[in-house]
Amino acid sequence: MLPSAAGPPAPWRPPAHVAGAHTRAGNAMNRTRAGLLAGAARAFAEQGLRRSTMQSIAAAAGVAKATLYNHFRTKDEVAAALLGTELDRLAALAATMPLAQALAALSDEFGAHRVLRRLAEAEPETLTAMLAVGGERWSQLTARLAAALRIDADGAELAARWLVGVALQPGRSTTRHRHAARLAAVLDPSAGE
Repeated sequence: MLPSAAGPPAPWRPPAHVAGAHTRAGNAMNRTRAGLLAGAARAFAEQGLRRSTMQSIAAAAGVAKATLYNHFRTKDEVAAALLGTELDRLAALAATMPLAQALAALSDEFGAHRVLRRLAEAEPETLTAMLAVGGERWSQLTARLAAALRIDADGAELAARWLVGVALQPGRSTTRHRHAARLAAVLDPSAGE
């Protein structure tokens, strides 16, 4: 081997990660995870959280149980990931709208969400435990609401309590929308001007 003018060859290194760039493997993992969470939503909506198993979640997602275990160790991890994904989706939806419209849209989502409906009907204690005031998930909900709705922490707490009430007892859409407008006026009095 002839010596090079640049010195000895550099040792091999894997490609550097560029922020925002995704690999095919990373994209495939994200698609698989999204499919698993969609399957979990179907399983939870059909069977409830307590009666769903890792096997039923994998079956609803159309994958082997081992694939599910590659991403999540327990059903609680699946439920937490699904909740986080749904909170992100709802926050993104609300962030694009004026306050009253965002609250009305969120109330429609909370009132018609298949998993929340199933939990409210068959396992209300599970739903209230998941969103217990002062708990970690409650903090996630209120923080995301505050950012998405562009309101302070107290306003987000009030909005979250109302939305949990909607999940437990959805009522009529027209009533929810009227309440959303009233709540928006309380949270941001300048919005009605």
